[in-house]
Amino acid sequence: MVDLNNSDNRRIQELNQALEALHFAFRAVVAKPDAILAEQGLSRVHHRILYFVGRHPGLSVNELLAMLGVSKQSLNVPFRQLTKLGLIESQTDPLDRRIKRLALTQAGLCLEEELSSDQRQRFARAFEIVGREGEATWHQIMKLLAEDIFPERMD
Repeated sequence: MVDLNNSDNRRIQELNQALEALHFAFRAVVAKPDAILAEQGLSRVHHRILYFVGRHPGLSVNELLAMLGVSKQSLNVPFRQLTKLGLIESQTDPLDRRIKRLALTQAGLCLEEELSSDQRQRFARAFEIVGREGEATWHQIMKLLAEDIFPERMD
């Protein structure tokens, strides 16, 4: 663990610059999807649900909850909205009827693509500039930042 109490002021300033860069980068990455979602009365949580269900078709509700790190209560309303809008569908698991398996509908796939494509393009441009080594370093940093919270997701 880094002891910032004994660090010099310059190091703290450098770390503050990193925090600011993360803040502004995140704002830039979510700006376009947030605007598209707002037009439909949806929010960033809807995008996260669409993204993870789209990447993991057949995911159960409990697996989605674990992946997002949220409670069933906090997922309930946005999940129902996405289902009502015909963006997500659930089917009973053939082996265990208590489990609902999730998938995006065609409309859900189209919306998720619209929301995430700008983000993928931003990452592709940045990674092209920094090269494969810079990209690998970025992935390593993100993994290290997230490992205390989601160690099981970092493989």
